[in-house]
Amino acid sequence: MSRFFGEVRQLGYVVHDIHKEMRHWSDVLGVGPWYYADRVPVKNFHYKGRPSPIQTSVALANSGPLQIELIEQRNDAPSMYKDFLDAGRTGLQHLAYWTESFEADLERLQAQGLVVGMSGEVGEKGRYVYFETETHPGTVVELSEVAGPKGRLFKIIREACIGWDGSDPVRPFPDLGTL
Repeated sequence: MSRFFGEVRQLGYVVHDIHKEMRHWSDVLGVGPWYYADRVPVKNFHYKGRPSPIQTSVALANSGPLQIELIEQRNDAPSMYKDFLDAGRTGLQHLAYWTESFEADLERLQAQGLVVGMSGEVGEKGRYVYFETETHPGTVVELSEVAGPKGRLFKIIREACIGWDGSDPVRPFPDLGTL
């Protein structure tokens, strides 16, 4: 538990081949099933305060209460993911903390001196920010709002992973508009 952010809820890995990584996590580590979105419907994405037309594929699965996120950026739009890859890195890029009080937590963390490096939205009440906290690889902090459909999706994923028998290892993201 972090005294600044609360419980780590997600580990985010930036990868070059998301399908290869899903197979590795499923076959070698036994983690799954993976909920996969070939193109995440991100809105209002900004990198260092400027709009950026990012395109990403994402896969999510849980190992107990901890969610694993695999991210493959599909274009060259400026982002912290691209920065990570351009530095010759792959693997753990961020730790995510979830909140239903996004505005209050964002204000509190910015008052502590944290600077937003990138931000966006996935569904209603699904805002997120990544802070510029990487003092060594893998220490970017994400604050993710889970008060809407994205939070309900995360619950579906967590429940599907309980007692998973290895069948149907890759599943499509449900439509956030229906959750």
